[in-house]
This record gives sequence, structure tokens and C-alpha cells, in this order.
Amino acid sequence: MNRRQFVHSLGVAPAARFAPDRQLSRITVTGLEIFSLKVNQRGNWILARVSTSAGLTGIGDASHGGPDAPKMDLLRSFFELFRGRSSFDIEWLRQAGEPEIARRGSVAAVALSGIEQCLWDIQGKAFGVPTAELFGGRLRSRLRNYANINRSAEDRGPTGFAGMAEKAIAAGFDAVKLAPFDDIPPGLGDAARLEQLTRLGIERVETVRRAIGPGRDLLVDAHSRFNLERGLELARRLEPQNLFWLEEVTPARPPENLAAINRAARMPTAGGEAIYGVKGFYPYIAAGAVDIVMPDVKYCGGMLELKKIAAMAEAAGLPVAPHGPASPVGNVAAAQVCAGLPNFQILEFSFGEVPWRAELVEPAEELVKGYLALSDRPGFGLTLNEKTLRQHLL
Repeated sequence: MNRRQFVHSLGVAPAARFAPDRQLSRITVTGLEIFSLKVNQRGNWILARVSTSAGLTGIGDASHGGPDAPKMDLLRSFFELFRGRSSFDIEWLRQAGEPEIARRGSVAAVALSGIEQCLWDIQGKAFGVPTAELFGGRLRSRLRNYANINRSAEDRGPTGFAGMAEKAIAAGFDAVKLAPFDDIPPGLGDAARLEQLTRLGIERVETVRRAIGPGRDLLVDAHSRFNLERGLELARRLEPQNLFWLEEVTPARPPENLAAINRAARMPTAGGEAIYGVKGFYPYIAAGAVDIVMPDVKYCGGMLELKKIAAMAEAAGLPVAPHGPASPVGNVAAAQVCAGLPNFQILEFSFGEVPWRAELVEPAEELVKGYLALSDRPGFGLTLNEKTLRQHLL
């Protein structure tokens, strides 16, 4: 049977069977709403909602990464740049935003990503499929999450961290992360004070390990508070805690410092949360800076950029565990990409920041034993809960 006979056997004309629906490409963006929600002293959530000529809307997360006011201005600027264009012009948006990101850094990258996430949500709805299907389909329908307790632990003492870790375990998580060295000022030169604060941080880790037990995973984020020498020492001192990973011991640049720690450490190392784009990640991965790559869907340039970075990590034989302690919208955007990543490992969940987190979206966010299940509904599979949204607007 030749091709013409095969097509006729389907009962449709070749053009009708294979021609794309040109109406989809004519869906243009027409409006933008920005929502600022009060969360806690460590930062608010900034959400975006883009509307289109077809009546479809999409949502995105532009939280953190810099002051809220200039970020919201950048959201408006990027939207005006994109107004009237097809909702499929994502590579165009990325190229158009590059100069501003080069000039303004992460605050611009987060704003651009907020718009880009909205477009992917819209695209899924336009095709009537989950957005994950547009990234190559799913390898998994549920994703393991770890509980980041750092942003919710108001009591920063060892027992305060341990208490929040116990709440995360009670909620079903089997992996917990904390940042126990945040009170070390960057570049602290007082050796005695640095040692005092390092000991305090290690005590926090030890207390949390006792609280969650030896059979659960413990992750530690050093938030780049150490230099190479002290970082090597820190990795040795944390060996007894059997860490799932040690994250961001030194700044990302130069990556050679992290690479030296990675070679010496007896636990896996992770990082890269604040790096933008494939060009930023290439030298980081090539240097062997970490065992586990952590692009943040907001900071790295968006969902498409996350997919590209993950592919580069896959080529280097590295797993990907996206960073992202933000709203349910940001988590589900990252999850849509992660569902199809061969090298996906685990996703970050910001635990305990606000009691209304799950109700911010409809249907309500639900994690079962630390696993986030992806919906079969089109796009991201959720919308903003208008009542909860309005209750917490700034």
C-alpha cells in the first residue's frame, strides 16, 4: 500500500489529516494581571495571569529573585513587548528579553519566566492536553518532592528547625532540607565568629537528623557562605549526617571551587539555583561543579530553558533536581517539565509558609506522602482560587 492509498484508507483527505489548525497560531496575548500575595518575612509570592484573544488564560509564578516593585514593572514591560503576538512565540520572547536580563540580572529573568509560564499553560489549554505533553510527554505522572523548611522556620534555633522538620514528616514527606548557615554574613573574616556560627549550623543539622531519623533523606543548603578552604572542611564535618546532598557551599563562580569540593566530598553535592540560561550552566556543568544540577524554573529563564538545561545535564550524566521554593503555580510549572525528564531526581516544595497554600489553586494542591500527582486536565491543570487569592492580596 502506497502513502496515497494509506491516507485514503483513513477516510480523510491528506490536507485535512495532516494540516495544522491555523486558528491556534492566531491566538494572541491581550491582557496581563499581576497579583502580589503576602506570605512571610522571607518574601511574598508574585503571580501573573495572561489572557488571550481566544478567551484562554494562563498563570505563572514570578516570586523571589529581587525586589517585588521593579519585578512587577518588568512583568508589565515584557508583556507590552509581547502584546498582540502569538502565544506560541516563546523563543521570540526569550530572545527579546535577553538584553534586559543581561542588564538587570535575576529580577528580569524571573519576570520573563513568569510570562513564559503563562504561555505554556495557554498552549496546553489550546491543544486540550496537559502542558507536559508539549515537552515530549510523560515518563512519570507523580513526582517526589522534598520539604524545604528553611523559609517557614521562624525559630532558627536547633529545636525550632527540628520542630518544623517533624511537621514535614508528619505531613508525609520523607526528605527534608534546611539552610543552617544563613546567619553567617557573606565574606565574614572573623575566624572565631565564623567557627562559632559554623558550629551552630552543624548543631542544627544534627538536631534535624535526630528528629527525622536515620532512614529519611536530609538535605543541607549552605547558601554560598563559605570559601574553598572552609567549604572543604564543612563537607568533612558533615559526613556523619549521611546527607542526601550538600548544596551551594561556595558561590557558583568560579565553578572550580565547587568542583574541588565536589571531588573531595563523600556526599553528593548540588547547586545552580541562581544561574540563568544554558550559557550560564554550560561552564558550571563542564567544570564538574556538582553531582546534581538545580535550575530554578523562575531564575533559569523559564520552562523551555529548564528543559534545555536538563538535556545538557543528561548529556553529562547528571541528574536534575529543580530548585523552587515558591507558590503552587511555580511548582506545577516545573513539574510539567520534570514529568518527561529522563534524569529527573526530586523537586523542591516550600513547606509550611502559609496555611492557605493548597487552597490558592483549584483544584487544591495535593501531595500524598511527598509526591505531587500531575493532572490530566489541559495546561497546568489548575486555576487560581479567586476567593483565596483576594483574601491575601497586598
